[in-house]
Amino acid sequence: MKTIAYNMFGGTEVLQTLDESTPSIQADQVLIKVKAVSVNPLDWKIRKGEMKLMSGSKFPKHTGTDFAGVIEEVGSSATTFKKGDEVFGIVKNNMKEGALGEYVAVSATSVWQKPAAISYAQAASIPTVGGAAVAAFQKMGKINSQSHILVNGATGGFGMFLLQLLKPTGANVTAVTSTNGVAYAKEWGATSVVDYKKENILSRKATYDVVIDLSGKMGYKNAKQIMKPQALFLNPVPQPIDIPTTLIQNLFRSKKHIALITAPSEKSINLLLQGIDKGLAIEVGKVFPFTQTQEAYQYAEKGGYIGKVVIELA
Repeated sequence: MKTIAYNMFGGTEVLQTLDESTPSIQADQVLIKVKAVSVNPLDWKIRKGEMKLMSGSKFPKHTGTDFAGVIEEVGSSATTFKKGDEVFGIVKNNMKEGALGEYVAVSATSVWQKPAAISYAQAASIPTVGGAAVAAFQKMGKINSQSHILVNGATGGFGMFLLQLLKPTGANVTAVTSTNGVAYAKEWGATSVVDYKKENILSRKATYDVVIDLSGKMGYKNAKQIMKPQALFLNPVPQPIDIPTTLIQNLFRSKKHIALITAPSEKSINLLLQGIDKGLAIEVGKVFPFTQTQEAYQYAEKGGYIGKVVIELA
């Protein structure tokens, strides 16, 4: 089968198309013919060597975490599924495994039935950012019409799900995005929208109960300026050093810095599936064919796109 892998850390130029054997499955696994794989920032953080303490330096490495496709083979104990089922899912250890190939073998517990109402590209966009959005939403605590929330970098995949989760709470949600994202942020439920190309959110006099920095460009130091005394700063892209240091520093400060470490769960995916039944929007901003994998990552790494970037396989 054709698959994407790399033999050294680096930029998109290290990505290669390789011929490998179709994986065999264990009793608790399913083999999936892959139709679509979405792109996540963690993909290139691993590839560039930024996560080598966790990923190790053994090559070749594969890429791609979220996928959608059709079940080709079912293990003897994976009785939830049958051949021909349309599914989406996630590779459990994205430091070692990758979904970007013609077939992927994964545990049946990492796979869910694809709703008929959405495409493979949309389904592949759900697990990582959708699960993270649910986790961030829950970490915010009791949100109501008196809550003021700032979502910085609001119209990528994570923000797309988070804004829609926040909408029913009636919270006052300010979304910071590019000019291209303004209409999407309003559609997904933001109360007000700031175009960062026209205004610096830090120059406003408003303060917030929760600030979540999805762009990774604001940082806690800057966010403190616009946080209320007991506010939370949610950081979904923490550096490894942030995880222990924030726990200690939070003991001595009222404005808390929370490093979000998330993984999709059965509960979070089921919540999103219920949302899809009620019209939850999944925007795929750009689709690339498998033969243009390098171009897909180059495009995604520049940022500024709406929703998700997806690679489709024939």
